[in-house]
Parts: sequence; structure tokens; C-alpha cells
Amino acid sequence: MTESKPTHARARLAPAGLMFLAITSISWGFNWPATKYLMSELPPLTLRGVTGVTAAALLAALAMARGDSLKVAPWLWPRLMLAALLNVTCWMVLMGLALLWLPASETVLIAYTMPVWAAMLAWPVLGERPTLVRAIALAMAFAGLAAIMGGNGIAASAAKLPGIIMALGGAIGFALGTVLAKKLPLPLPPIPAAAWQVGLGSFPVAIVGLLIETTHLGAVTQLGWFLLFYSVVMVSGVAYVAWFSALARLSASVAAIGTLAVPVIGVAVSALALHEPLGPGQIAALLFTLAGVALAALS
Repeated sequence: MTESKPTHARARLAPAGLMFLAITSISWGFNWPATKYLMSELPPLTLRGVTGVTAAALLAALAMARGDSLKVAPWLWPRLMLAALLNVTCWMVLMGLALLWLPASETVLIAYTMPVWAAMLAWPVLGERPTLVRAIALAMAFAGLAAIMGGNGIAASAAKLPGIIMALGGAIGFALGTVLAKKLPLPLPPIPAAAWQVGLGSFPVAIVGLLIETTHLGAVTQLGWFLLFYSVVMVSGVAYVAWFSALARLSASVAAIGTLAVPVIGVAVSALALHEPLGPGQIAALLFTLAGVALAALS
């Protein structure tokens, strides 16, 4: 018994798992300022939908190359559609539109309040009563949101209120999808599950975007094409595979804490590349949000 504990601890912090987690966090962190830049050249729904459908096709090809079956049992389709709606469609649409009103740095901070909302939604959905730690995590998340709201005065806060509401809606929707995944799990291999969810969730977004938005591909710069390639291949392809590989080697709490690097990278890169403000208000929002998410992940 005395020797099993260190072995288990080493498994929780497997070097390969940490490497995969780093790949995921860096890829997802860079994607927020990349998406913000791309939205200056492409309309939001078309951008999010088409890149999602392309990424789903790549994930499906990867699943078949690995020998994973893409077959879905008939009884599982309603559950899969619900997961795709909450985890992908709501996330893509609401977060994409939020970037029209908010800087990438503030959007990523609101997005990564997801674990806090998941911890609170676990009470009505799963019967997990909120603990004191979860209540404190929620309070810290609200403090982070307050710092975002009041960082540049009342007029600026009112102007970005639609973006804040949309980003919050996307984060809460994704959190609900995460909690429901425990109550209504998807008995599919990880990569096929991701391919189906991303594909089903992205397809209607792409169709609506292509029908109602005007896209001028000739206006896309070389940097824009590079960032599109990065978004599809690295963010939705390599990063997803790395994430599943990390989850297979690390405990859920270690993986959740590791993703806290995403908003840090998103905020820092947005300040450097997009010249977004990084003053006391943004730093306070970052610290409060990270602390709240860390508490929620550990509770």
C-alpha cells in the first residue's frame, strides 16, 4: 500500500500528459486574438461555421485512420444533438458575436468562467449541493466580471454590455453541456465524439452564415489565410487530439487547472499583437477570474 501512492501521483503528473496539456493551452490561448483579427476580414458566422465544419472533417478522417468507428446508435442521436447545440453551436455563435463588442482579452476571461458555472449547475442537474468553496468561486468570478464591466467607465461598460451578455451565455451554455455530459454521457470514442459534435454544431452556423453574410475572400490577407489554417488545423485538430491525450494521462483536476494558461496567454497575446489595453482593471479581472476558476476546479 505504501508504494502505490507515489506511483499514482506520478501517473497524475505524467510528463507526456503535461506536454499534451501545454500544446492544448498554447493553441487555444493564441486562438482568441487570432479569431479577433480574422473577424476584421471575414464575417463571424461564416468564419466560425466553415472552420468548424472543416475541422470536423479532419477529426473524422483522423478517427477513421485510427480505426475508430463513426457509427452512432439511433437512440444516441438526441443526446448527441443536444451536446452539439450546447458545446459547439451556442459557443461558436455567442462567442463569435461577443468579439464584435469586446476585446479578445475580455472575451476569453468571460469564456473561462465555465468551470464556475458548471460547479453551480451541478446542483440542479446532478444534485451536487454547492459547497462554501464553490460559493466563493462564484463570488470571485462575479468580481472578475465587475472588473471587466467597470474598467473603463460607465459609458464604455454600457457599450460592451451586449458582448458581455453573449459571452456569458456561451460560457453558461458550455457549462450546462459539460454537466449534462455526466448525466447523459456519450458512449463514443473521444475523437469520433468530438468530430460529430463539432460537425453537427458547426454545420447550421456555416449554412446561416453563407446565406445571410457577405464574404469577400479576395480581401483576406496572407496573415488571414495563415490564421485560418492555424484555427482549423492547430486549434480544432491538433489541440483537440492533444486535449484528449492529456485527459487520458492526467486527473481531471490537473487538466482543468492546466487550462488556466489559456486566458493568461489570450490576454497577453491580445495586448502584444492587437494592442488591447492591459491595465489595472484587466489585470484585476484576470486574477479574480483565474482564482475563481481554480477554486471551482478543485472543489
